[in-house]
Amino acid sequence: MVKYSLVGYDGSDAARRAFQFAIDLARCGHGRVRVVSVLQITEGGADACALMMADSGSRRAQELLDELTAIVPDAAALVDVELIHGSPGDVLLSQVDQHAVDHIVIGHTERGALARWLLGSVSENVLARAHVPVTVVR
Repeated sequence: MVKYSLVGYDGSDAARRAFQFAIDLARCGHGRVRVVSVLQITEGGADACALMMADSGSRRAQELLDELTAIVPDAAALVDVELIHGSPGDVLLSQVDQHAVDHIVIGHTERGALARWLLGSVSENVLARAHVPVTVVR
């Protein structure tokens, strides 16, 4: 039985569907959902990252929780929310061991071959490297 699911959340329609799926699963098994939003820093390096984290971390976490409760009104009672800077696939996989996650739920967004080649695919990365069950929601 799944007790603690992890959802990678980026605000997309696919992420919303993944979140809803994880909430439904948590309700069936009296579990919880850990929602992680990964922020990627592409310019400015470590200094920009530290400034961004200090300036907007708690505000953005509250905005994320507000967004999730708009999808599922009682979400606050079922979820843990965290914003982390890094590479999405690496961050999600590191959460499994750090927080005893026993299931990962991620949304899949269709992209063309060029976009997958340039940007990679978080779902493919997680599927290839995870050592817990993964559900990809389309």
